[in-house]
Amino acid sequence: MSILKLGNSILTQETDIQQELACLNIQIKSCDLENSLGLEILTQDVLTYLEKEQILQSHKSFFESYQPQADKIYYDLLILHPGSPNLYSLAATYGRYHIHTDVEALYVLSGEAIFGFVRPDGSQIELLLQTHDYIYIPPGCEHWFSPAASLHFKAVRYFTTANGWIPQHTGRTLKLGIS
Repeated sequence: MSILKLGNSILTQETDIQQELACLNIQIKSCDLENSLGLEILTQDVLTYLEKEQILQSHKSFFESYQPQADKIYYDLLILHPGSPNLYSLAATYGRYHIHTDVEALYVLSGEAIFGFVRPDGSQIELLLQTHDYIYIPPGCEHWFSPAASLHFKAVRYFTTANGWIPQHTGRTLKLGIS
């Protein structure tokens, strides 16, 4: 279940969070995509190529149902843990405000991550995503991303163009611990 920090308020009801994110055209949904993968594969830090492909294929139809207009869907598996070789470069790249020219869709398989967003009035909000949360961020939505404090996060990411995933940094100052 997602948690939204909005000024001094904390929102935990999905409908309240959806209402706050509507001005940004962000869609969020908590949905448990039960499948035959088993819990063990989702908690492992290191996966074989076949295990990764099994996870991706088991979630492909879910994303296709949310993006039926897409001619092609690209996807990858984001696995972060304290020993990840790309953890700090990813944090440096995506932990600053940026936009994408493509849709950013993500389904959290395990762990937690934080997204920050800029609302139309310039205020900043933080959204904690947890296991089984799905988020759809439209192109051009200014945001940042970071794994939560545990540094354990596993998600399937989908996008509709190969180059659309590349962040374009905006230079906006990040306000952590928004109050």
